[in-house]
Amino acid sequence: MVFASLVFLCIFLPLNLILYFISKNAIYRNVLLIIFSLFFYAWGEPLWITLLIFTTFIDYYNAILVEKFRGTRWAKAPLIASVIFNFGILIAFKYAGFLTDNINAILGTHIKAPGWSLPIGISFYTFQSISYVLDVYRNEVKAQREYYKFLLFVSLFHQLVAGPIVRYVDIASEIDNRSVTLKDISDGFSRFCMGLFKKVFFANTAGEIAARYLDGDLSNLATASAWYGLILFSLQIYFDFSGYSDMAIGMGRMVGFHYLENFRFPYIARSASEFWRRWHMSLGSFFRDYVYIPMGGNRKHVYLNLFVVWFLTGMWHGASWNFILWGLYFGVLIALERLFLGKLLEKIGAIFGHIYLLFAAVMGWALFYYTDIHRLGKFVSVLFGNSGKTGFNLDLQLTFMANASWFLFALLFCLPIKPTIDAWLDRRSLAMRTVAAGGEVVLNAGMFLVAIALLVGKSYNPFLYFRF
Repeated sequence: MVFASLVFLCIFLPLNLILYFISKNAIYRNVLLIIFSLFFYAWGEPLWITLLIFTTFIDYYNAILVEKFRGTRWAKAPLIASVIFNFGILIAFKYAGFLTDNINAILGTHIKAPGWSLPIGISFYTFQSISYVLDVYRNEVKAQREYYKFLLFVSLFHQLVAGPIVRYVDIASEIDNRSVTLKDISDGFSRFCMGLFKKVFFANTAGEIAARYLDGDLSNLATASAWYGLILFSLQIYFDFSGYSDMAIGMGRMVGFHYLENFRFPYIARSASEFWRRWHMSLGSFFRDYVYIPMGGNRKHVYLNLFVVWFLTGMWHGASWNFILWGLYFGVLIALERLFLGKLLEKIGAIFGHIYLLFAAVMGWALFYYTDIHRLGKFVSVLFGNSGKTGFNLDLQLTFMANASWFLFALLFCLPIKPTIDAWLDRRSLAMRTVAAGGEVVLNAGMFLVAIALLVGKSYNPFLYFRF
């Protein structure tokens, strides 16, 4: 089940909220969320729900053992067991085919890859589970003694299949004690509507148009069409993932959970380093806190640490060489910025830094899009004019003109306009803030209804991060 579907929007979510607020008991509310979350996951993959439950069960007991043996040499054993188990599961389901194919290619063997399908959201919930055991080991949080509460943390349908990656330490107190005000419900619904609109109105539209240029015969693709398609994919992946994160954060807020931000207008960045402080922030903080800093961080082997983190970032996104190249691509850019490029960008001005980042990010999405390395190489050659067809052909001109207002609207949504308006309203009178709040209610209702209308009879409604 996906958030941007009529079944979820018209049946699942309303029923969940109605039953949640009818119940006044905290235990019943938690159990209700677990039931809905497991049903949500089982809707698309009933078999793999057993893997989710088994994973949480193993990490639940390992954390208790870590706490039991804290201060002794035995405390590391359950931690290591948990890390090996989780990464073993991840490798078996996500990377076994990739490893097998590469071994066969190098050694000339004919090992058969396992034919398992990839459980939805496995990269997200395994990282959440691992971070919990690591935080217990570090004594940053107490081990949860009641299994159903830990299962709730891992399985919450808001963030289960596509993040943001939520750490137990951030919501531990809210599992036991949370309250919901009318403002929480209002703010949560507003955030949800914004995310839904971004996903349906922007991401789906961008993806549908981009596929016409990126998925066709590249030998007939003009350079201008290639750039247009790639820019549209850059918009698609941003609105797709940030929209999903907005919906997750909004739904969590409506029932008392405060998930941390996952996106902060990344396309306004002026360097690759800043871009990754704004894009998929929960993944970046995970690798920073559990890989980069423990390896030495900025104190020693800085560039080795950087490349390990960015290799793993690429691998996390998919079992394919293009994702590894994409991760290392950003690793190289960030390393260059640390060496000299960052200071150079500061000297030549913010506008040049912004142009550099936009070019670097859009080029990076080409690496991300094409899992076929040969097709990737051909597409990049088209981008730089090697196709011999460089002009705006009639099809591109008509498509661009037909979507010009939508394109401008999409660009505006990449800018921090709403936070700027909110900050301005905070300094205005109560009457003006009240009028603005009423306008926001109308706007949210409008975005919700537009999204519903666009989903009716719509066949193109993918969600990119389900495959990760």
